[in-house]
Amino acid sequence: MTLDVNKKDGSRGAVETIRRDPDGTKKRILDAATHEFSTKGLGGARIADIADRAGVNKRMLYHYFGDKDALFLVVLEGAYAAIRRREREMALDHLPPEEAMRRLVETTWDHYIEHPEFLNLLNSENLHKARHLRNSTRAREMHSPFADMIAQILRRGEDAKVFRAGVDPVDLYISIAGLGYFYLSNRYTLSVIFDRDLEAPDNLARRRAHMVEVVLGYLRRSGGVRPRPEPDRALA
Repeated sequence: MTLDVNKKDGSRGAVETIRRDPDGTKKRILDAATHEFSTKGLGGARIADIADRAGVNKRMLYHYFGDKDALFLVVLEGAYAAIRRREREMALDHLPPEEAMRRLVETTWDHYIEHPEFLNLLNSENLHKARHLRNSTRAREMHSPFADMIAQILRRGEDAKVFRAGVDPVDLYISIAGLGYFYLSNRYTLSVIFDRDLEAPDNLARRRAHMVEVVLGYLRRSGGVRPRPEPDRALA
C-alpha cells in the first residue's frame, strides 16, 4: 500500500524513501513520540505534532501504530526495554554479589540521568493509573526475569554470607528506584528548599555514591564495620 508523506513533501521520491525504509520511518515516529509524550505528557501531546516532528503525515502514523494510546504504550514499552536491556548487558551473574548489587544501583541511577524522558513517561503513566501497562504482556515478560535476576544476586550474597537473609527482590528494587526517582523528580523544589543545586555534577556524584552505600548497608549482614567508599565521580 502506498501512503502519502507529510504535507510539506508529497513527492514520489519521498514516498519511495519511506516505502524502502519502513523501519527507519517507525523509528522516526517513535523518537518523535518519545519527545512529545515526555515533554507534554499523554494529554498534552498531539498526533499532528508527532507526525510533523517525524516527517510523516498522520495517516502514516496511524498505519504503523494505531491511535495515540497505542503509540504511547509502544513508547513506554520501549523505554522499559532500554533499561532492562542495559541491565542484562552488565552480566551481573558473573560478578561477586556485592559488586553486582553496586553495579545495579549505579546503572539504575546512570540511566535516569542519561534518559530523563524515562522518568517523565513514568510520571505520565502514573497519572493515568497505569491503564496502558495493564494491557501490556510485553512489560510483564520483561520484568519477571529482571526480578529473578535480583533474587539470584540476593541468594548468592546469602550463600557467601555477605547479605542478610529474607530480602524481597521486588521490595529491594522499588527502594533502589525510589532513591533515584524521588531525588530527580523533585530536584527543582528540593534545590530551592535546601538552597543546594541538586543538578550540580558534584551533588549528582554524591547522590550516586550515597545510593550505593544505603543499599549495601541495608543488605550487609550485621557485625563488622566496613570502610566508607569514596564517592565515585564518574556518571558514565
